[in-house]
Amino acid sequence: MAERRALVVGAGIAGLAAARELVDGFDHVEIREADERVGGKLRSSSFAGLPHVDEGADAYLLRAPDASRLAAEVGLTDIVSPTSASASVWHDGLHDIPGGLVLGMPSKVRPFATSSLLSWRGKARAAIEPFLPATDPDDCLGALVRARFGDEVQERLVDALVGSIYAADTDRWSLEAVPQLAGLARGNRSLLLAGRRRPAPPSPAGPIFGAPATSMGSLASAAAADAERLGVVVRTGTPVFALDRDGDRWRVDDDPFDAVVLATPASATARLLGTAAADGAAAIGAIETADVIMVRLVQPDWPDRLAGRSGYLVPKPDQRLVTAASFASQKWAHWRPDGGQLLRISLGRDALPVMHLSDDEVITAVTDEVGRHLSIDLQPSELAITRWRGAFPQYRPHHHRLVAGARAALPVGVALAGASYDGIGVPACIASGRAAAESIKQSTARTDGSLT
Repeated sequence: MAERRALVVGAGIAGLAAARELVDGFDHVEIREADERVGGKLRSSSFAGLPHVDEGADAYLLRAPDASRLAAEVGLTDIVSPTSASASVWHDGLHDIPGGLVLGMPSKVRPFATSSLLSWRGKARAAIEPFLPATDPDDCLGALVRARFGDEVQERLVDALVGSIYAADTDRWSLEAVPQLAGLARGNRSLLLAGRRRPAPPSPAGPIFGAPATSMGSLASAAAADAERLGVVVRTGTPVFALDRDGDRWRVDDDPFDAVVLATPASATARLLGTAAADGAAAIGAIETADVIMVRLVQPDWPDRLAGRSGYLVPKPDQRLVTAASFASQKWAHWRPDGGQLLRISLGRDALPVMHLSDDEVITAVTDEVGRHLSIDLQPSELAITRWRGAFPQYRPHHHRLVAGARAALPVGVALAGASYDGIGVPACIASGRAAAESIKQSTARTDGSLT
C-alpha cells in the first residue's frame, strides 16, 4: 500500500496538537509553517533581566483539561499560578470587581448593589431585571445584557470583562460563544434569578489559571520538540501557496497528501481552499479579526497603594487606546525584575485600530493613559512593543452556524483547526487541533479499518 501522508498547515498550538494526534494514523505527518518559528500567538522573550516574559497570552484555564494535559505530555511539569492579587475596573478611578458575577453578569444582588463601580441609577436599572418580560437576544451578548440589566452593567462589567478576554465589542459578539452566559439565557426569563438558582460550583481544589514557569511560549516549543520526537516533520519558514484536489488525494504545492489540516488564520484558510471548496472558503473568509498591541515595560517607582492588585480593565466608554493593564510583577511571583514593577499593557480591540500607530505614538499613549489612570508619572526604564495583527478572531452573532456550514462544505480529507472556529483560549485551540485530527482519521478510514 502507498505511504499514508498527512499535512498540517500552521504551527500554532492548534496545529501542533493536531500533528501529535495524527502520528498514529499516518505513515508521514508533516507541519509547514510560514513563520520562522513555531507557536503562532504564543511567544515569549527575555525582558528586564528575566529569561522568559510572554508577549501574548500568559496563562491557560486549568479547569479546561486540554492545555494541562498537553503540558504534562510534553514534559512541562513546573506549572505556576497567579498570586492572590485581584483585578479592577477603571472608571474615574480603580474599582474592585464585585463578587457574584458570571463573566460580569450579576447572579447575586448584594455584591453589585454595594459596588462603587455602578451608579445608583445603574443599580436601580439592573434591579428590575427579574420583573422584565423574556428577551430574544438573537445570539448577541450585548443586546441581551443591555435589555436585561441596562447599559452600565453591559459597559462596566460584562463588556469590560468579556471584551478584554477576546479584544471584542460584545455588542457584536455571539452569545453562544460565551457558554456560561448562554446557558443562563437558555430557557430562563430572568437571568438574575437563574444565576441565583444554579447550583453553586464546587470550590476549586487549586488555582484557576496556570502556566509553565518557562512561559506560555515554551508550551509551543516543547510541543513542537515532542512532535518531532514522535516522527513529525516540522518545517518552519515554509509557506503553503496552493491546495488542489488530485484524484483521491490532495496536492499541496506539488506534494501529495491524503489529508490536510488547515490550522491557519481564517483569511489564509479561505485563500488556500479557493476553488477546491468555494462555499466553505467564502464563509470562512467572512470571519473578521481584531489587531492588538502588547507593551511590556518596567516602572521604577511603584506606589504602595496599588499593592494587592493584579491590574485593571478599561470600559469602552472610558477607552482611548489602552484597553487593559496587567501589574505582572504582582500577578506572577516569578516576574519580578530588579528595580521596578513589570507591566503588560494592551492596546486595541475590535473597532479600535492601532496598527497604524508608530512606536513613538504607542509609547506616548501608554505613558499618558496609564499614568492618568493610576495617577503616577509613568517613566519606563525598559519598554518593548509587540504587534499582533489579526490576533483575535471576532465571533459575530451566529458565528457557530457560519462555521458549521463551512465545515459541511469541506471535501473529505480536509479539516479546520484553530482560534477562528471553536474558541480562542489556549485549551480551546488545543482541543480544536485534536478534534480536527480525529475527524481526519475517521473521514479517511476505509471500511476495513485502515486508512486510504
